[in-house]
Amino acid sequence: MSDEQFEMFPYTQPEAILHPPKPKLGPNATISQALEPFREHMIRKEFAANTIAAFSSDMAMFCEYTGSKTRLADISTADLKAFLAYLRDERDAPCSPKSLARRLTTLKVFFGWLVQVGVLSQDVSAELAHKPVQSPLPTVLSETAIQRVLEVTGSMRDASDSPDARPHLLITLLLATGIKKAECMRVTLGDIDLSRPGQPALRIRYEKPRQRFKNRLIGLPPDWPDTLQRYVWRYQPQVKLFECTGRNLEYVLHMVSTVSGLHTKLTFEMLRWTCAVRSFQAGMDPERLRKRLGLSRMAWRNTLPVIEQLSEEPL
Repeated sequence: MSDEQFEMFPYTQPEAILHPPKPKLGPNATISQALEPFREHMIRKEFAANTIAAFSSDMAMFCEYTGSKTRLADISTADLKAFLAYLRDERDAPCSPKSLARRLTTLKVFFGWLVQVGVLSQDVSAELAHKPVQSPLPTVLSETAIQRVLEVTGSMRDASDSPDARPHLLITLLLATGIKKAECMRVTLGDIDLSRPGQPALRIRYEKPRQRFKNRLIGLPPDWPDTLQRYVWRYQPQVKLFECTGRNLEYVLHMVSTVSGLHTKLTFEMLRWTCAVRSFQAGMDPERLRKRLGLSRMAWRNTLPVIEQLSEEPL
């Protein structure tokens, strides 16, 4: 079942995002005066909360290094290189390569923004080059492993003695939607749309305005409601789909891994990546896949290349 039969929640980007206001800054403003407008810019652009926190922390560190009263116009490429060298070699707690790469990204985003809104005429971070950080690729399930897992969970659901539909419900949900663990734990019975025969769907909701881009409607397998009915009969949930802790569901995944004879443990993250790669290999448009996964455009810049690399080999 593809989510292409469903419309995403209507969402028109606010005027402040389409045409961001120019901050009340000039080249003679100090670095400290630019920090709050930069944070407001990230919020308008709907950066992820973790990204905003990390970038704000990085800029506070840069502000401390340069001096809070340093004028924006006085900061040079050499200053940025010296700051990165300090982080790498001179600081009491040297940066890991991954943290250093992120702080370089922060500088590029910050000074690129200053040029974009006309505060500076030249991007002093443009000459700084990223050095790729090699991170291990995520683990995804092969089609053979997926079929083995579904056979095991299907047998648990259909057992004549003490049937348990929860493992099958959980794993088919994650493989079909790619939702995160936190999103899974928030799903309520009211978020499940069974109004269209043969076209069940799941609504993922976020209340905060800057997270509205994560709101989405995702199609579920046509036979999923049958598994849901069996699950509800046994577990009797009242409000949330899974009225247990996240740790309980992790135990379910680990149990299925063992019974299926997998060489690795099933996790929420593994099933999310597997869903993404399967969708990409099936020809889903990258922009639609980004929305389906609930990712910001900035997060997608790092995620899409990983999906592409994982998709080079058949599952």
